[in-house]
Amino acid sequence: MEKAVYQGIEVERCTGCKGIWFDELERDDLLRLEGSEILDTGSAKIGKEFNKVDRLVCPACAGTGHMLRMVHPKQSHIWFECCKVCGGIFLDAGEFRDLKDETIFDFFKALLTPERK
Repeated sequence: MEKAVYQGIEVERCTGCKGIWFDELERDDLLRLEGSEILDTGSAKIGKEFNKVDRLVCPACAGTGHMLRMVHPKQSHIWFECCKVCGGIFLDAGEFRDLKDETIFDFFKALLTPERK
């Protein structure tokens, strides 16, 4: 993981897949800041492939916390993982940019997205 900072908020970005790890509440804080999507430097196409990986161990809890598979309530095509112990969130590459850019097309994406199992 590499550190990435936007307006004083530090997140960790995977050097391999470019997914982003947010400690508890960092994602919500960054969603409110204009331009913070610049932190999401990875390919959305590659990030979507990582949706198939669904048994993650929390990187912050050093292996003691298992990640829960989640679906964003307003944009159901965005699948992410959340640690049930520390509250951290992992978004695959491209998902934070997509989350920041909520449009009418998200309604249609939701219709075409299969249910997460």
